[in-house]
Amino acid sequence: MRLDIKRILNVPGSKTDLDFCVSQERLDEVKHVMFASPVKVLGAIENHAGLVTMDMDITFSLHVTCDRCLKETVQDFAYHEEHTVVRRVQSEEEEENYIIAEAESIDPEEIALTDLLLELPSKMLCREDCKGLCPVCGCDRNETDCGHDA
Repeated sequence: MRLDIKRILNVPGSKTDLDFCVSQERLDEVKHVMFASPVKVLGAIENHAGLVTMDMDITFSLHVTCDRCLKETVQDFAYHEEHTVVRRVQSEEEEENYIIAEAESIDPEEIALTDLLLELPSKMLCREDCKGLCPVCGCDRNETDCGHDA
């Protein structure tokens, strides 16, 4: 989904609202994440006196397996992302700090999906205080006190 932002890049004060769901086709490309809901994006791209910013609120749910107790659950996530959009950068080192609007267009779906994947926690837990599985007998310590101290 390419979005032409030529007017926003050229006209200070101009703005375009964002309100979309990342396509199922794009979500299917992500192999290690199981989405339980659409990825909803709300936000805006706006030119503030020549500085073009992109703000997005990204909400979605995932099917996750707890890394401590192996329980499967659905968790809701919400992230706020802010970017500066430029036509070009001076060096390759600057590329990671900006969204580059090649041909005066961007792909907000790709940006939102990349942002959410970078924000996901490295460990998924069913809850913050998950006690996990007993390494001796394998029982779920959230449900049973097996008496093992290990």
